[in-house]
Amino acid sequence: MYVTLYVTDQDRALRFYTEQLGLEKRVDYPGPDGRFLTVGVPGSSLEIMLWPRAAVPGQPAEAQPGITPGPLFLESDDLRKDFEVLRDRGVTFDQPEPEDYPFGVRIEAVDPDGNRIALRQRSRAGRGDG
Repeated sequence: MYVTLYVTDQDRALRFYTEQLGLEKRVDYPGPDGRFLTVGVPGSSLEIMLWPRAAVPGQPAEAQPGITPGPLFLESDDLRKDFEVLRDRGVTFDQPEPEDYPFGVRIEAVDPDGNRIALRQRSRAGRGDG
């Protein structure tokens, strides 16, 4: 149903995930326990909950590029093309260009709160279709 990302500013996170990353806003409800805000990939039922939290020094932990995955993986059919679009929208990446690896192509993006977003394009062999 949901993947939770902790953010320090829900409005800033919403702008990043919709305007820069290209996701769509799904739910925005000012409930009694706080604002319930979700976004999602168009055409997918999975929702990403942007849950508020106070800034904590040293969080999230620094990760080594390409080694420690983030909490969110998004798949692309053409990662190099999508990378150009996202970079033009101001998305920050951990490397200057996507890299080839044994299972396809990859790069990591970072949201304004330091959450890592793994962007992947599987190789044809990795998809099981030849």
